[in-house]
Amino acid sequence: MTGRHRRVALVTGAARGIGAATVRRLAADGYEVVAVDHCGGDDSVATGVTYPLATVDDLETVAADVDGVAPVVADVRDRDAIVAAAHSAVERFGRLDAAVAGAAVIAGGRPLWESPPDQLRTLWEVDVAGVVNVAAACIPIMLDGPDPSGCRFVAVASAAGSRGLFHLAGYTMAKHAVVGLVRGLAADLAGTGVTAVTVSPGATRTPMLVETARLYGVAPDQLAESQLIGRLLEPDEVARVIAWCCDPAAAALNGTDIAADGGFSR
Repeated sequence: MTGRHRRVALVTGAARGIGAATVRRLAADGYEVVAVDHCGGDDSVATGVTYPLATVDDLETVAADVDGVAPVVADVRDRDAIVAAAHSAVERFGRLDAAVAGAAVIAGGRPLWESPPDQLRTLWEVDVAGVVNVAAACIPIMLDGPDPSGCRFVAVASAAGSRGLFHLAGYTMAKHAVVGLVRGLAADLAGTGVTAVTVSPGATRTPMLVETARLYGVAPDQLAESQLIGRLLEPDEVARVIAWCCDPAAAALNGTDIAADGGFSR
């Protein structure tokens, strides 16, 4: 990266899927990265989510793949832990220029009125409150940093943030909320130079997509049938969009929802 310093980013949900791809993409673009993940593994069953989450080994593998990545095990539901992770970016790398709130879970497979309350609670606490916690931890650091006008907040939403998905009402609720809260956040940031956007992927080849396919009783590739691109997206394709949104030159995107969905939301 050109210039007097390397940019620094924090990424949550960093151990696999789009989050891991984002860590690798930002590192390839010259960023130092604090890679954060809950690493709950099989303990996910206790939260009302029925598939295994990423593990510490997954996170350490991502960190070992590229230089300049610091792994941190932290749950986005724990604001104090996320604040500590954000401050560790400054302590280790000297600044914080971008934050990517990518941590999320999926649950459903039945009508809303039959959905267990613990699943709905987890969807809200991880997918929505987790984004709030990342913003609350990172944005004050950005505002106090050496160049707020180059700082970017990016939340990973979903095509479910703009339309309803069958038997995924709770997940749809959460992703609509993410899009709305980031639009409000962008308004709060008016005049500061810091910007906020959402990126909404479509069907992407990730463990979450495998779980979605299981809930629907179909093969994962069948979930690409609604996308004009005619195939599943790869995590790095979405990560490239996220990395673009993190760029200092991306200020014009402020307050928008970027549909990186292969034509799903047409």
